[in-house]
Amino acid sequence: MRDTITDMFNSIKNAQAVLKETVVIPFSNLKYEIAKILKKEGFIKEVEKKGRGVKRILEITLKYEDKKPVISDIARVSKPGQRIYFRSKKIRKVKEGYGISVISTPKGLMTNKDAKKAGLGGEMICVVW
Repeated sequence: MRDTITDMFNSIKNAQAVLKETVVIPFSNLKYEIAKILKKEGFIKEVEKKGRGVKRILEITLKYEDKKPVISDIARVSKPGQRIYFRSKKIRKVKEGYGISVISTPKGLMTNKDAKKAGLGGEMICVVW
């Protein structure tokens, strides 16, 4: 079974390595929610849903500063073979507060800061810095 979230992260990293402006990936609600968080936190410029039915895609516009990608690294934490969960008290800062982690909580996906503020724990999907 393929890990489509890791595929999404690899597509973003590969596109940034050659300074591509946009990256197109197959659509899923989880990927769309992760991309919306990345946009809200200033890691990407834009995310758009395109197409219909089976042909739905996500178009992510990448963000650069002085020809360097804003995303230094993006890594999957919880994998299909090994799920990683954290209680709200155990959620830590990423890279001294310069990065974020995306956590799947009972109230939906949110950043580590928002989850801690709301007192919610959950599955840590990824870290970005």
